[in-house]
This record gives sequence, structure tokens and C-alpha cells, in this order.
Amino acid sequence: MTGTAETTDERPRDTIRVMVVDDHPMWRDAVARDLGEAGFDVVATAGDGEQAVRRAGAAAPDVLVLDLNLPVKPGVQVCKELVGADPRLRVLVLSASGEHADVLEAVKSGATGYLVKSASTEELIDAVGRTAVGDPVFTPGLAGLVLGEYRRLASEPAPAAGADEPGAPRLTERETEVLRLVAKGLSYKQIAERLVISHRTVQNHVQNTLGKLQLHNRVELVRYAIERGLDDE
Repeated sequence: MTGTAETTDERPRDTIRVMVVDDHPMWRDAVARDLGEAGFDVVATAGDGEQAVRRAGAAAPDVLVLDLNLPVKPGVQVCKELVGADPRLRVLVLSASGEHADVLEAVKSGATGYLVKSASTEELIDAVGRTAVGDPVFTPGLAGLVLGEYRRLASEPAPAAGADEPGAPRLTERETEVLRLVAKGLSYKQIAERLVISHRTVQNHVQNTLGKLQLHNRVELVRYAIERGLDDE
């Protein structure tokens, strides 16, 4: 199978380093082959959780395509460890499970997106390209679930300092504008089109905001924004 979907990033696919982790050799090899044929640089594969952590550290992928049901160490733990060690790593979960609990656990562990294995090759190729630039990619029907969980988390007490508290970092007007649209669930591409700026500029604003607020990923960023009511403005 091959696909022709284009990525939303300015980078060519052959500069996007991808690692595929799955305990089924035929499936793992097929996914790696399809992504390689689509132009991605498949730098490593792994068949269990421990192997995944070890090889990812050496291969330094931009995107980890990760199954959740792994021997030795579960996928959510792999995701948590690797994203914790390098917040720039993007994780796209590719799982047979569409259970809500599995989706939410994956997102909380640091995954950027979640596809079920019934997705087409074209959908997977597009998802990997979008994941590489930080866009949240979900199988249809799951995005609303995740946004609902963001809102639930935002209703709980959080340790992060409020924007109006003494010593809290100040965001620029444009950073706040981008943050508001992130909280509304828009992709980076949609934000770029809405604000008439480049996709790369949106990425830079998000990265600057993460740094200023001392947050680690999009999950924490959306929670921060919703807590402050930015999604309702």
C-alpha cells in the first residue's frame, strides 16, 4: 500500500525521522515500509517496550508511531518515559483499541495523537506528517472526547501559577491569541490560516509559550488555557 497525502509542515518528509513500535513483526514491517515509501526517514523499529526506550534514545526520532499493547513495558509507560526525557518527541499512538480509557491514558502520558489500526495507509501517512509538527491527530470521534477530558482536568485544582499572579510570565498579545485558538481545539494549520501567519510561526509561538509557562506539552497547554477561560473568548 502507498499513500499520497502531504504533510502540513514546511519540512520535506525525508527529514522527518520516524520510529515504529509494535510487537507484531508483519504489522510493524508493513507500517515501516509504507512510511518509508511515502518519503519518511524510518530510523528504527522495536518489538517491545524496553527495546523501544533503548532504541529511541539512540535513534532520536521526531515521531514515534507506538502501539499500546507491548510486552515487557506497556506503551503508555514508553510514551511517558520518552516524552519526559525529550518533550520535543511527538508520539502517534496506533492501536487496535478505540476504548475511551486507552485514548485518555495515552494522551495523559504525552501522546500527540491517536489512530486506531483500521485507519487507511493514507490516513496514517497524513497523521505522521501532522504529528511531526505538533498537530493533534485523532481518529474521527475521539477528538471531542479528548477535548472533554481537557475541560474536566481544567476544573480540578492545578499547581500552575495564574497569569495574573505576581512573578507570572507575561505572554505577548499574539502568543495569547494562538493559545486561545489551541484551547478551542484548532490544529496548527487552522490557526495559521485563521491568523494569516505561517505554520512555522504558529509552532514558534507555541514553543515560546510552553517555555514561558514552564509547561511540557500540548495537554498541559490546553489545560492552562481552559483554566483561564481562554477557550470561551
